[in-house]
Amino acid sequence: MIRALWTSASGMEAQQTNLDVISNNIANVNTIGFKRSRANFEDLMYQTIKDPGVMSSDENMVPTGIQIGLGVKLSDVSKIFTQGSLIKTDKKFDIAIQGDGFFKIELPGGGEAYTRAGDFQVDNEGYLVTPEGYRLSPNIQISSPETIVNVSISPNGNVYVVRNSGGQETTEEVGKIKLYKFINPAGLKSLGGNLYSQTDASGEPIEGDPNTDGYGKLLQGFLEASNVNIVEEMVNLIVAQRAYEINSKGITTADDMLRVVSSLKS
Repeated sequence: MIRALWTSASGMEAQQTNLDVISNNIANVNTIGFKRSRANFEDLMYQTIKDPGVMSSDENMVPTGIQIGLGVKLSDVSKIFTQGSLIKTDKKFDIAIQGDGFFKIELPGGGEAYTRAGDFQVDNEGYLVTPEGYRLSPNIQISSPETIVNVSISPNGNVYVVRNSGGQETTEEVGKIKLYKFINPAGLKSLGGNLYSQTDASGEPIEGDPNTDGYGKLLQGFLEASNVNIVEEMVNLIVAQRAYEINSKGITTADDMLRVVSSLKS
């Protein structure tokens, strides 16, 4: 019965963590480029009273044995990098990735991060930047904005600027957006602000051109929405709540049984 107390307690702790993960998913249902997380669990070590396959006599073998589990623990919280739905914005610096790949972002101090959120803007020097002001890498600079008629971004990542100079329109290519893939994207470290950093688990970033060799294509005037399915998360929330209640019932039942045992003498 004492074992049941700790086993049920581990279940309650696991479901509390599960609830934390689900709540974060629901909170970010409208976050651009957000990828949902999933809490995964594994059973704890077993108390083996009798090993399966031991001989019960010279001729007979125990078919199953006696092994009693001691609860559950969190094994990992993994990111699910499925495609989010696309939202049409018609803003010329909004870029969605349809398929695999990440944008690379320059961090203050020379670091690098990666994101699926393509809600870019132009800073005072004409560079494409994130809402926090971090520059897209490789840098894309759009100079002399007073002469710009239009900015066009192709599915292959080429950035073109149409200028009107002296009544004559000209088109020039000002840069090319690259995408980056990882062998194990679930191994990326979440930094917040829709950013990820590489780790030993994710592997090195692999650079490529959009819309080629398995890299996603770019869609100008679109944003990738969160891949959170609110109905699925609400169902998971209910399941986690019921599991938490059932584990608490296990603790209550074990306590009642201990109370009966302690009252036997009297």
